[in-house]
Amino acid sequence: MDTRIRDLLHQIGALEDELRTALHERESHVLFTIRGKRIEFESGARHLHARLKRSVLKWLVTDRPQNLLTGPFIYALAFPLAVLDLFVSLYQAACFPIYGIAKARRSDYIVFDRHHLGYLNFFERFHCEYCAYATGLVAYVGEIAARTEFYFCPIKHARKVLGTHRRYAEFLAYGDSADYHARLEGFRASSSSWPGPA
Repeated sequence: MDTRIRDLLHQIGALEDELRTALHERESHVLFTIRGKRIEFESGARHLHARLKRSVLKWLVTDRPQNLLTGPFIYALAFPLAVLDLFVSLYQAACFPIYGIAKARRSDYIVFDRHHLGYLNFFERFHCEYCAYATGLVAYVGEIAARTEFYFCPIKHARKVLGTHRRYAEFLAYGDSADYHARLEGFRASSSSWPGPA
């Protein structure tokens, strides 16, 4: 890969990390502080949350009657998601150490903290935590797949692909066969120092 392109990619990655950090600091200083695993809201925010909370009956019947119809379809995915979580975690635990691939930390992707929000009723909290699990799991699985692809087949596609991972831009150009095996070994050697979560 061209040195200039590599430098630009590193600068973009550093700026994205800096932006994420700045946004998180801004949000956490405005309404809440994190103390270990506890999230504490300012008293004004707690009172506002309590006033905004809707009763379960009003929320279910008046605001969201369609939840009764779609709920079985949404929650039917719980078992397949849990099975996927189990198998992908086992795959990473068994295979990544053998190849020297840095492991993805599950807790960096699957975060449960929305139950601290006082303006959500029981069902809203449950839905939020289920969504956090599903989207976090998909990101975790994607990260493990990306690390696997980086190790075994770091070649770009001929066609444009949406939603590529952070290291995709570093992959070898489609059809660029010059010194492929030597460059592949370079990718493999660097897979133990895969950067942290996005």
